[in-house]
Amino acid sequence: MTDPDPLRVEYTTVTELIEFITYAIESISLGFDRWDEEYVRGPGLYFVVVTGVHSRAYADPLGENTWPVETCRVVTENLDGFVEAARAVGHSRDGAIIISTDGTIQEQMVRIKSLGNSGSGAEDERVESADWMGTKHLSAVEISVREEIVAAITLSEENGRMTIFTEGTYNDYQRDELGGEWRSTGDYDES
Repeated sequence: MTDPDPLRVEYTTVTELIEFITYAIESISLGFDRWDEEYVRGPGLYFVVVTGVHSRAYADPLGENTWPVETCRVVTENLDGFVEAARAVGHSRDGAIIISTDGTIQEQMVRIKSLGNSGSGAEDERVESADWMGTKHLSAVEISVREEIVAAITLSEENGRMTIFTEGTYNDYQRDELGGEWRSTGDYDES
């Protein structure tokens, strides 16, 4: 028996990666049943899918907030572990989670810099925002216009809504719209 070719690697497409993240967020949102209770915050998540591995141009480390790589290092290798880790992070940590297009999750969680503070100039005219958006959502829609960002995906800790941000726009799914028939989350650059 010969060893498999060590240079042969099978990659998940970017669309599939985003669907895995979407599935995890839906599972976490639907699994939390206290959204309507006063003074209760649910799990909150902020994923950023990037084409590179270095986020220094648009993000700063966020202290002790880290992703549990011992539970899941690559999204597509262990979906159950990814959901478990995301649930724990959503309840106990703050910041954006950076995921490369190959599914690798960076351990250090980050604070995303605003476009005005990242050396790219003033507010981007391509950004669509809404009155309901809080800091995390505004950050996600703003970062989504950067060339190296494929998508940003959030779970609101206030009401369980999931939002997918690409190129300054967004698709928003209220909690009662989650968990339905599986849908494609959109067309993404496969690079």
